[in-house]
Amino acid sequence: MITAPIQTASYLLASILFILSLAGLSSQETAKRGVVFGIVGMFIAVISTVLGEDIQGHVYILTAIVIASVIGIWVARKVEMTAMPELVAILHSFVGLAAVLVGYGSYLKPENQAMTGVEHNIHVIEVFVGCFIGAITFTGSVIAWGKLQGSIRSKPLIYPGRHFVNAVLVIVCIVLGVMFTNAEPSMGVIYLTIMVGIASFIGIMLVMAIGGADMPVVVSMLNSYSGWTASAAGFMLGNDLLIITGALVGSSGAILSIIMCNAMNRSFFSVILGGWGQVATGEAKAMTGEVTATDHDEVAKVLEDARSVVIVPGYGMAVAKAQHPVYELVNKLKKGSANGKEVRFGIHPVAGRLPGHMNVLLAEANVPYDIVLEMDEINDDLNETDVVLVIGANDIVNPSALEDPGSTIYGMPVIEVWNAKKVIVMKRSMATGYAGIQNPLFFKENTNMLYGDAKDSVDKILAHLN
Repeated sequence: MITAPIQTASYLLASILFILSLAGLSSQETAKRGVVFGIVGMFIAVISTVLGEDIQGHVYILTAIVIASVIGIWVARKVEMTAMPELVAILHSFVGLAAVLVGYGSYLKPENQAMTGVEHNIHVIEVFVGCFIGAITFTGSVIAWGKLQGSIRSKPLIYPGRHFVNAVLVIVCIVLGVMFTNAEPSMGVIYLTIMVGIASFIGIMLVMAIGGADMPVVVSMLNSYSGWTASAAGFMLGNDLLIITGALVGSSGAILSIIMCNAMNRSFFSVILGGWGQVATGEAKAMTGEVTATDHDEVAKVLEDARSVVIVPGYGMAVAKAQHPVYELVNKLKKGSANGKEVRFGIHPVAGRLPGHMNVLLAEANVPYDIVLEMDEINDDLNETDVVLVIGANDIVNPSALEDPGSTIYGMPVIEVWNAKKVIVMKRSMATGYAGIQNPLFFKENTNMLYGDAKDSVDKILAHLN
């Protein structure tokens, strides 16, 4: 067994490794090292906790860990990168559910029921707050998973007075919290259960009211919630490492959410409060102009003649698993150029359905980091760009965000691809993006549509170039 001093030292080492992990994940070049730090830190944390002095039932615990590890490895190997946002969302729900179960277990533990005075009040408040945040995280994450999976509509569910209803429900939970603090265990469980039911409903309605365009922020926000939930569970269990780890995850998730909201010109509080204040100012503009289709041979000629090319990937590239042939296309254009053709990528902060989704896909294809530029870096160069190749992106290149006050994404910074001399949009069809709105880019005179699967289209372009 591990003695208390050794366990404390192990927790300190694990905490340092978690901090180094977050630092490593802040950069593409050091991300792999950051993941390794996180794995090692978690291994130390689990071992030092399971082998602690006061822990009993090691056989059951180790059996559960082995079973869970096998399931985790199987899921990680089976899930495609395109389904990673859904996986992250559903894993967040597990954290919320775990916190609720820990809260019930901690409250019903005989030693904790024997507490009196200030100690008792602090403990029951920890239980109540932990279960409240956990229930919201659980149901909110399930709804986010459903929206990302496509089984729940991405359009926000908005009804008159929803904010008033949510506010009343929160007040009811506060009243239940006061009653819970002063109640006997038999009645306390009833109050706790009622609160968990109400909080679960609040979690559902908060995420249902958020539109598809904001789902990357929602995933990041739920990541923050899961961290605070874990921290609350740490208080209930008296585990310092869990408190520290939860605080790290919660604060980093909140910071990422704020950064992404700024990138989308969204109010952080409007998102976490279920779309408060996000209402279009009028009717969206009607689409004008004609859509011009093109073919793979013509696109190959346009790319061959261009001196500067910018590729803007989106979720369509992820679905088609086209990142590898796209990088092959980049190399072909560079090698076949006698006049120094410049080929770069432009990445929107919320491209795809997960923060950093496109960066991960391009890294998987071994695309050099120095040709992958963020939206703010690439927008200034688009006026002098010959061709922009949009691969499966929609909302992040939608001019309505800047030109149409009636659009639901108005005010959101986008990659202004229409400023280039020529725009080629690769899509399966004219279907709307995840935000559910039409894109006037497709109707502009300098835009041509290349219909079909992204991977198949890139392969055909490569064949023409060869």
